Parts: sequence; C-alpha cells; structure tokens
Amino acid sequence: MTERELILLGFKSELVGEYDEDDSYYYVLDIVNGITFITPTNEEIKDDDWYVEFFNTDPLIRFYNFGEVQALINQLTLAIIK
Repeated sequence: MTERELILLGFKSELVGEYDEDDSYYYVLDIVNGITFITPTNEEIKDDDWYVEFFNTDPLIRFYNFGEVQALINQLTLAIIK
C-alpha cells in the first residue's frame, strides 16, 4: 500500500526522534485503547510499498493490502460498543 493510502485510512505520522534532528517517521492508527496499527519507519520502506502491523503482538500480524486494511478497520470500528 502507498503512503497516500495510509493517510486516506486515517493514519497519522509520528516523528521517531521528536526532539533531535532525525527526520524519520512512521504512521500510527489507534482503533481503541489496546488496538493500534503501526508501520515501519519511512527509512525502512522501499518504492512506497508500505505495510501495517498490529502494535506489540507476538507473533507479528502484518497487512500489505489497502483493501484488507480498510475492511479490517471498518469491521473493528463497527464492533466498538459505546
């Protein structure tokens, strides 16, 4: 998936070194407390081919396809009990 698609899905960029001169960044999307998607840093990405993972899982759960991530976000959002 592309960086533009991440932004379309609602991902927000975060600087790796917020207080130094490092320009590296990654993207994050919090669904609810405890369910977060995260990307690798821009320096790890080649040819604008991004992927997302659930944050802090073992084993890793990774998605490469925009449509799959969009559908998963929609399903999780619909299942939230308010």
